[in-house]
Amino acid sequence: MLILEVERVVGMVEGAILVVDAGEGPLAQTKFVLAKALKYGLRPILLLNKVDRPAVSEETCNEVESLVFDLFANVGATEEQLDFPVLYASAKEGWASTTFTKDPPADVRDMSQLLDAIIRHVPPPTVDLDAPFQMMVSMMERDFYLGRILTGRISSGVIRAGDKVHGIRKKDSGMEKIEEGKVTKLMKKKGTNMVLIESAGAGDIISMAGLTSPSIGHTVANVEVTTALPTIELDPPTISMTFGVNDSPLAGRDGSHLTGGKIGDRLMAEAETNLAINVLPGLSESYEVQGRGELQLGILIENMRREGFELSVSPPKVMYKIDDSVKLEPIEEVTIEINEEHVGLVMEALSHRRAEVIDMGPVPGNVGRTKLSLTCPSRGLVGYRSVFSSDTRGTGFMHRAFLTYEKYRGPLGNVRKGVLVSMGYGTITAHALMSLEARGTLFVTPGMETYDGMIVGEHSRDTDLDINPVRTKELTNVRAACKDENVKLSPPRLMTLEEAIGYVASDELIEVTPKAIRLRKKYLDVNKRKSMSKRAKE
Repeated sequence: MLILEVERVVGMVEGAILVVDAGEGPLAQTKFVLAKALKYGLRPILLLNKVDRPAVSEETCNEVESLVFDLFANVGATEEQLDFPVLYASAKEGWASTTFTKDPPADVRDMSQLLDAIIRHVPPPTVDLDAPFQMMVSMMERDFYLGRILTGRISSGVIRAGDKVHGIRKKDSGMEKIEEGKVTKLMKKKGTNMVLIESAGAGDIISMAGLTSPSIGHTVANVEVTTALPTIELDPPTISMTFGVNDSPLAGRDGSHLTGGKIGDRLMAEAETNLAINVLPGLSESYEVQGRGELQLGILIENMRREGFELSVSPPKVMYKIDDSVKLEPIEEVTIEINEEHVGLVMEALSHRRAEVIDMGPVPGNVGRTKLSLTCPSRGLVGYRSVFSSDTRGTGFMHRAFLTYEKYRGPLGNVRKGVLVSMGYGTITAHALMSLEARGTLFVTPGMETYDGMIVGEHSRDTDLDINPVRTKELTNVRAACKDENVKLSPPRLMTLEEAIGYVASDELIEVTPKAIRLRKKYLDVNKRKSMSKRAKE
């Protein structure tokens, strides 16, 4: 989501301010955001923040400036972009200065020097007020009274409330007219408030109401205009997941939106406002959702479950390409900062995931920290974030971004063991779990509901194991229910949605409800699972 917002915003502005911590220097995600800004021809202003900290000195700031300059050069900045102004600031105390200081005089202890730098350095928009009106839609929202509200920067001309406009887009066969209508409302931001205006000209960022069909990436223009503006170039989707109806024995207990039609309507509405997501109808009320990483799709799933949806979700699948009979896969650039004692563990885990190290060295200004730069297939990074947090004890930092498509790097190593699969229906008992603890790591607690085919734990071996977690103790005339032994169970590993997305295998599904996240086999019947497994091997 952040990636898409960056691409939308940089297309609407003439300048940018790159805020960097004066003590830490540029972080991993700084490279991605900066590369997008430079690609659109922006000339950023460097603002070193938090210079009021005791550990920050003028020498430290000079080192950070050198690192930022190297970063500009590495991402392809021009000579003009490399000549960036530098300011020093303390956002906490509310001041900025063109010279290094920790305590500026009272008369300049404000942001006036930053505002002056913006006026000097950021050029005015180059626009033509006499040309016909054209605007690229960069954002879209819905209002209960006004309907669809389209937001963007006017590229040329003047627009007034009541003018006739139409929405157009470029297709392979030529220009397509989407809708024609009249501008009913014109609005503009004033501070944090939205105010009504009568007219606006080229260079202004406005919001308009009156059209119901144009979406993000479309052009809104005067009716005589037949040429659409260039659309935003987005990185291609790399991951797909299948959303379908929840058909487990526990379906319908928690959610209010259960049918495939409602799930489809919600996904189509999301794709309308989020250009980074593609939705394709599948078989039997299922939908293939394509996105740029499992985190982005995980946010969509979490939003849907909070809205009352119940659904089943397949594991993430990498979207391959075939070029001249060569299989290509998406490769991501990964930047990691970890403590030195965790380097071996992280390198070993990533080697199983087909990662290749590009660069490795100490983190400037942080003794005992190591920075790794790698390239890794997207399929190898699915589910790795939770493993990374565990391996580094929560002290590591990882950033990833799509890099390119490269030749398939081969199968991954063994990154997951088998699972414990329930073959009983009912309430899980402590008596059953006590004898099952030795078999592996449990995902459930006594009192939870289970059914045939539900995954209740991770096996200690590489094969799946069918178990009965609802077994109760036999009662006799000698042993009564109240004479049970003292059961002590280890804390279970309760799966979050993010962990579940990265954990499930190809023959498994995630059951998502507003109150629960469950893992299950795609085929609940044990005999059908065995027959499908034999067929797959053949």
